[in-house]
Amino acid sequence: MAHPLLASPSESSLPMWLATESNWHGICESLPASARTFAKAQGFEGKAGSHCLLPDSNGGLAGVAFGVDGDEAGRADPFLVGKLATLLPEGVYRFETRSADPTLAALAWLLGSYAFNRYRNRAPKSVRLVVPEGVDADEVSRIADAVNNSRDLVNTPTSDLGPDGIEAAAKTLADRHGASFASIIGDDLLKQNFPMIHAVGRASAVAPRLIDFTWGNTSAPRITLVGKGVAFDTGGLDIKPPSSMLMMRKDMGGAAAALALADMIMGAKLPVRLRVLIPAVENSISSNAFRPGDILASRKGISVEIGNTDAEGRLILADALTLADEESPELIVDFATLTGAARVALGPELPPFFTDDDSLAAEIASHGIAVNDPVWRLPLWYPYQSLLDSKFADMNNTGGPMAGSVTAALFLRRFVSVAKAYVHFDIFAWNNATRPGRPEGGDVQAARLMFSLLKTRYGS
Repeated sequence: MAHPLLASPSESSLPMWLATESNWHGICESLPASARTFAKAQGFEGKAGSHCLLPDSNGGLAGVAFGVDGDEAGRADPFLVGKLATLLPEGVYRFETRSADPTLAALAWLLGSYAFNRYRNRAPKSVRLVVPEGVDADEVSRIADAVNNSRDLVNTPTSDLGPDGIEAAAKTLADRHGASFASIIGDDLLKQNFPMIHAVGRASAVAPRLIDFTWGNTSAPRITLVGKGVAFDTGGLDIKPPSSMLMMRKDMGGAAAALALADMIMGAKLPVRLRVLIPAVENSISSNAFRPGDILASRKGISVEIGNTDAEGRLILADALTLADEESPELIVDFATLTGAARVALGPELPPFFTDDDSLAAEIASHGIAVNDPVWRLPLWYPYQSLLDSKFADMNNTGGPMAGSVTAALFLRRFVSVAKAYVHFDIFAWNNATRPGRPEGGDVQAARLMFSLLKTRYGS
């Protein structure tokens, strides 16, 4: 079902002329006299990201001129037209000139229209787009809804989305698609051998849990998604400074990305057997909080010394990855807001990913560019495993101040041994400022590219 902000070609609509600085003159000369004169008076020149509302001869709106990247830009931003979704007055609009990638343009429109209004009264604005020719409106709508629903999860504060709220959101999604759902909660985690998930979450008033749902034909290729679901991260006894805690509701951004990808896969009915595992905890502080220097058992049997309680995400992921690995799937994908080191290396807009599979890495990079969901491969540099050595346990959960994103990935890699392929995404899950198609606040990274990859591999 098409998104409510998409319109059919039969609806009355206003034209949008997409222009570059080099072709604007030709477009301008083809406009009605009133619009042409007004655009010249306003000094519109087709500069990328600029727009001009063009009047008709009666003073009404005749259409919109919008500047897009030209060949001189190096790499054009296919989401740039997403700016228009919030700039224009209410109405129905169509692209009078074809965008470079109509599908990404339509998606940018829907993603750019997103607003998180749960806690404020703000009337929605209906700025609708006629579906460009050749665009699959249903698929674009499903992808946008999956991303925007997960943005809602990241933006919701922990007071309304603790580990139990993450579970409820996952169950709602599973039920909608007819998936089988289960959850292991509290001390049952110890009984069923998930000691690190239990240790990290036991200090919270809301019990830790492992969310587990499956969908699809059991004989189909097995794809398992694992998402870090830390509803809030105080840092534990190695407490974060106040400024670092302000956005820690986004520490479940990995879970949100896994749910978004699962929604896309199930919505498209890809012929795979999907499993989603989300360890959901709050890393809180209480008399029973796990401590620096503690040595934890893990599901895999590897003992882990705690060098820092603020490196908790890798602990809960390790138990979940061990479970994922036990059924030897074709592919394990984990998403996690894991390290500040990743942001130091690549910034907030370009998440690193880690895999030993060169072919998979090439696919990931290619699909990331194709769908404007960019990522960058960093190495699983095995000589750095020694940084995780412990004098008292099989390994430490921290690797020191250097190469933090790499050592975190190496830690996780120890818990995957039989899956045919494995990839780890270290995502930020947040936009510090609004960009086209990406409003400020919670976001979903790497899920769209993985859907594109899986659709290419398994789509019928």
